[in-house]
Amino acid sequence: MSRQRSPLSRLVVLSAVAFAGPAAAGEAVLNAGDTAWVLGSSALVLLMLPGLALFYAGMVRSKNALSTILMSFVAMGVIALQWVAFGYSFAFGGSGGPLFGGFNHVFLSGIGVDSLYGSIPTLAFATFQGMFAVITPALISGALVERVKFGAYTLFILLWAFLVYDPLAHWVWGNGGWLLKLGALDFAGGTVVHISSGVSALAAILVVGKRRGYPTEAFVPHNLTMTLLGAGLLWFGWFGFNAGSALAANGTAALAFTSTNAASAAGLVGWLLAEKMRFGKPSALGAASGCVAGLVAITPGAGYVTPGWAIVVGLLAGVICFRAVCLKAKFGYDDSLDVFGVHGVGGTLGALATGVFGTVGTGSLITGDFRQFGVQLIGVVVAIVYAFVVTYVLCRVIEATVGFRVEPADELTGLDQTAHGEVGYSL
Repeated sequence: MSRQRSPLSRLVVLSAVAFAGPAAAGEAVLNAGDTAWVLGSSALVLLMLPGLALFYAGMVRSKNALSTILMSFVAMGVIALQWVAFGYSFAFGGSGGPLFGGFNHVFLSGIGVDSLYGSIPTLAFATFQGMFAVITPALISGALVERVKFGAYTLFILLWAFLVYDPLAHWVWGNGGWLLKLGALDFAGGTVVHISSGVSALAAILVVGKRRGYPTEAFVPHNLTMTLLGAGLLWFGWFGFNAGSALAANGTAALAFTSTNAASAAGLVGWLLAEKMRFGKPSALGAASGCVAGLVAITPGAGYVTPGWAIVVGLLAGVICFRAVCLKAKFGYDDSLDVFGVHGVGGTLGALATGVFGTVGTGSLITGDFRQFGVQLIGVVVAIVYAFVVTYVLCRVIEATVGFRVEPADELTGLDQTAHGEVGYSL
């Protein structure tokens, strides 16, 4: 059974012009509408960082609100620079190696204003992908808040980008990447972004340990209105995240846009229903978490799954991610803001669901394509094992050298004051 390639993988073929120069463009022609859509989508994805900052900050105690926000914002500086300097070249450079991009686009060298990646400027593509690179390590911060050194965390996300994100991005999306050649589908980052960050969050907290007082003390969110605002910004920005990954203003972008909205809505409803059945009351935090779970789960299949099946994916995500978050109490690990439960579990569910429900441009279990599901399973296992092992080793090295945890007295006082000499609120 023949299968169409994803929009990104089709553009990999055309992207040779970015390596050979404008003269090799051949039939590649700049499309102003596609370019405008990708640039606008890049801005939407960047807006997700302040959204993530508010989403996370509302769930911590007030004495750590500002430090939590800064853990998202610092990625906008450090990882954006890393991407321009080395990350893009390592992920999307080279001439088709299966494991590593190359050094030919270090500091975006060799990419002129006339270089094209399909129908858009290569610089637009590099910028769009850079926004994904920025938000992914910031997601991990939600598992580490309220107890880690800011300097150690900054060093961690920088090294993590080199060791985990860039290789996975090349394997799944890069020219010649081995998972891409195998046929693994990841429309907008279920594997590269969500599985990698969620699993890495779990590995990191096993090294860093629990917050002081967890789980006997109550860790009550200090401002859930802030969390709901952040969730709304994430939902809004996610349209650029998913629909922008079509890399064109076309029907695939429209499908991804529609399926993204349907899955997020279903995730919200699914989480609230599961919460009502277990606790008797739906919560605002549950609504925020549910819509994000739906967004996470539809991300790998946004351009392959029709809106009807996207509702199924979202409902499953709302219920399953809720149950995964509840497991914290059983196993006793301190995933502060449920990064593993939502992103790790949700990303895994979404990647596998793409192999079950994908019908647009691909086969799946419901169309009788058992091979595609098997390939999706391989991609999930590879991402989980690689991200967990590398992150665990990296965290052990940081802990043994510069140290990850703040002093007990600083943790008790709050990181806003002890780490930054500021406060989030002055009332």
